[in-house]
Amino acid sequence: MKLHADRAEGVNVIHAYTRQSVSVNGQTYTRSILVPPSGDMIDWPVQSLADLTEAHFLQIAQAQPEVVIFGSGTTLRFPAPSLLRPLMAARIGIETMDTAAACRTYNILVAEGRRVMAALLLEP
Repeated sequence: MKLHADRAEGVNVIHAYTRQSVSVNGQTYTRSILVPPSGDMIDWPVQSLADLTEAHFLQIAQAQPEVVIFGSGTTLRFPAPSLLRPLMAARIGIETMDTAAACRTYNILVAEGRRVMAALLLEP
């Protein structure tokens, strides 16, 4: 599904997604990634919800977004609350939704100029 026609200058925009991939600024990714509002995509070495650790969320907290949109895959699934400690300690909000909804929500928030990061789980 195509999400956005044009890229705002200097802003990362998610253009399309499928069950196995996401396209950011015209580049297709087939592995889990972190999408900051600007700059390079960040490899997120997670292959499934069961693989998530507190360290994965610490990696996000170190980027200092104001809110994280966690795309949990094709269905809505929540990470264990104990894994979110780094985000809570840094006072970073997190919203969980399926990856399709996460892509749409990220685009809306980044267009509003928010310091948002999408954490997109893409399972093989």
